[in-house]
Amino acid sequence: MAALAATGAVAVAAGILGVLAPVTGSSLPSLPSVLLGAAFSPSAEDGFIPDGSRVDLADEQLPAISRLDPQLLAAMRAAEADAAGDGIRFEVTGGWRSPEYQQWLLDTRIAEVGEETARAYVATPEQSRHVDGDAVDIGPVDAQYWLISYGSAYGICQTYANEPWHFELATEPGQDCPDMRTDATG
Repeated sequence: MAALAATGAVAVAAGILGVLAPVTGSSLPSLPSVLLGAAFSPSAEDGFIPDGSRVDLADEQLPAISRLDPQLLAAMRAAEADAAGDGIRFEVTGGWRSPEYQQWLLDTRIAEVGEETARAYVATPEQSRHVDGDAVDIGPVDAQYWLISYGSAYGICQTYANEPWHFELATEPGQDCPDMRTDATG
């Protein structure tokens, strides 16, 4: 795979991101617990990755990584090794999450942007693939673009059209990715 040039491809991917930033605890504002109806504060044990942290797929001491599905983690690590040959570095912005953390993300986003918009980007704990360890959010944009372009070789696919950072095992390695769902509502 040829190295990605800093061309229009990355700019196009960056433009896609302009709608909403990845939904992680670190990108959300701190809202009073009164607005959220509960005094929950996510921790590393819930899968929280603090803003500014550089987390990668080797950080197994973090539950966000260690509680990922082993097959997803292995596929992501294989993709990461090949991407490194193209000068691309993966940063994990979200991995496994506790149900409580997922609910907190949803409640926080609803308080920030309203229910309809929030639900397009944040699934309920019962629907979230993060809660099962079956999804990982990756940055920066060049890593996302690399995975969108080459991830299917490892069985990894972008599964939501509105979330170019969200990846799951969704096909057999080397097969085409299935059609993306529009957003987290289905």
